[in-house]
Amino acid sequence: MDTIETIKEQIGNNPILLYMKGSPNQPQCGFSARTVQALMQCGERFAYVDVLSNPEVRAELPKYANWPTFPQLWVGGELIGGCDIVTEMFESGELQTLVKETAAAQPAE
Repeated sequence: MDTIETIKEQIGNNPILLYMKGSPNQPQCGFSARTVQALMQCGERFAYVDVLSNPEVRAELPKYANWPTFPQLWVGGELIGGCDIVTEMFESGELQTLVKETAAAQPAE
C-alpha cells in the first residue's frame, strides 16, 4: 500500500485523528503540545500519528492535505487545521462541540 493510501485509511478509520510531532504524552514541538492539550481537554479519545517516526507520512501528508505544517487535526475525515485554528476553536467552544458530536456519532465498541 502506498503512503497516500495509508493516509486515506488512517483518516477514514479514525474519526478524530491528530498528525503530530511526537506523542500526546511526549509532544516534540510546542505547536503539537498546545494542540494535544486543547484536544485532551475535550475529553474524548483520539488517534494520533507521530510524523517524526513516519517520514513517508510526514513527506506526503502536506501534499495530500494541501496544508504545509504539523500538527494537523482531522475530524470526521475533514482537515480542521493546525495549532492556531485548533486553539481558537477550543477557546470559542467550537472544538469541544465538534469533537463530542463526532465521538457520539461513532458506534460503541
